Amino acid sequence: MKLLIIEDDRESADYLEKAFSEAGHTAHVARDGESGFALAETGDYDVLVVDRMLPRRDGLSVVSGLRAKGIHTPVLILSALGEVDDRVTGLRAGGDDYLTKPYAFSELLARVEVLSRRKGGPEVETMLRVGDLELDRLSHTVKRAGQTILLQPREYKLLDYLVRHAGQVVTRTMLLENVWEYHFDPQTNVIDVHISRLRSKIERDFDTPILHTVRGVGYMLKG
Repeated sequence: MKLLIIEDDRESADYLEKAFSEAGHTAHVARDGESGFALAETGDYDVLVVDRMLPRRDGLSVVSGLRAKGIHTPVLILSALGEVDDRVTGLRAGGDDYLTKPYAFSELLARVEVLSRRKGGPEVETMLRVGDLELDRLSHTVKRAGQTILLQPREYKLLDYLVRHAGQVVTRTMLLENVWEYHFDPQTNVIDVHISRLRSKIERDFDTPILHTVRGVGYMLKG
């Protein structure tokens, strides 16, 4: 899932970006209403998380402006304003959901995942399989041959990307951009380290290799 967080409070925005990333999603941040509107206008996001009180353009204006342009990306409005009238105003401006601060991230994540399933287009498959490997994108659980495999958040995100591109060669650049969100080469062995750890966990107790190295190119997950 790809999200846009429009939030001017740096601490809150950084927290959400990190939390969504750890949950296996990609999150971008805009720190004011104008830049947030410009990014949201591309329609390149599954869900928008919009703070109500923003500099340059308030959150409700961002949402109503998007709706006026025919952009119907699901929107969850975050606000410290929690009276009934405030929530009604937010929903009437075009918001799909409204969550009052302070909130529990687990609830925010659940609400966002529900909204992502409303977006037009084919329904996102939540149970992915490659051979005897199963990845449940809702519960973030991984099993192979019925045996549960415990992964760290980054390992899960790496496996999720490989599973979604099963049978295809995935390059190091693709992994840097989509798993680590680097748009440059950090000149480290971060990919090699995580691939090695992941391979150990999903192959160590099993007879058949599933994560293959394509020398000079990248990796392929194939059952």
